[in-house]
Amino acid sequence: MSTTDEKLEPPPIEEESWSQWFISELTSNPLNVILILAIVILIYKIFKSDDAQPSEPPPPPLPRMKKKDMTLTELKKHDGSGPEGRVCVGVLGKIYDVTKGKRFYGPGGPYAGFAGRDASRGLATFSVDAITDEYDDLLDLKASEIEQVKEWEIQFSEKYDFIGKLIKPGEEPTFYSDASSEDEEEDEKKAAEDKKAQ
Repeated sequence: MSTTDEKLEPPPIEEESWSQWFISELTSNPLNVILILAIVILIYKIFKSDDAQPSEPPPPPLPRMKKKDMTLTELKKHDGSGPEGRVCVGVLGKIYDVTKGKRFYGPGGPYAGFAGRDASRGLATFSVDAITDEYDDLLDLKASEIEQVKEWEIQFSEKYDFIGKLIKPGEEPTFYSDASSEDEEEDEKKAAEDKKAQ
């Protein structure tokens, strides 16, 4: 038999495993390598951030504030910068303890300008600069601005504890007993829910 008559056989095919093929495909393009590294770094950061959380529990919430009416001067003491860190805000003649929303209303928060002050005019006009340190009767506000601040007051009454009234200069404060405070608070919340339902 001559060599020309011999059948030529193709060279043996090396079988590549699936994992080898997958790795070679991923590493053949530099963009794929960059994407793989980015994914690995993101996964590492996700798991690392879970480990990095502080082990100490958050401080316990402050005890409920006793009800009392306040002047603007007294209200100013509750701006979150005091040793207790309590934050109160006045809205439409009512004072609310917003301490549980301290990240918004406390020092450094986006609404820190409202802390320890009568925020009514600021909420009505969407401007912290509009708030004054004098008693404000809001008589010069437009009807739409009054409606706006009423909406805010409803939200405050649903979310935060009612503390008392913001008293005008020369006005006498109301005396609140502990039992009547709880009853009045329930009445306030019920009234707020009724306003919202209307």
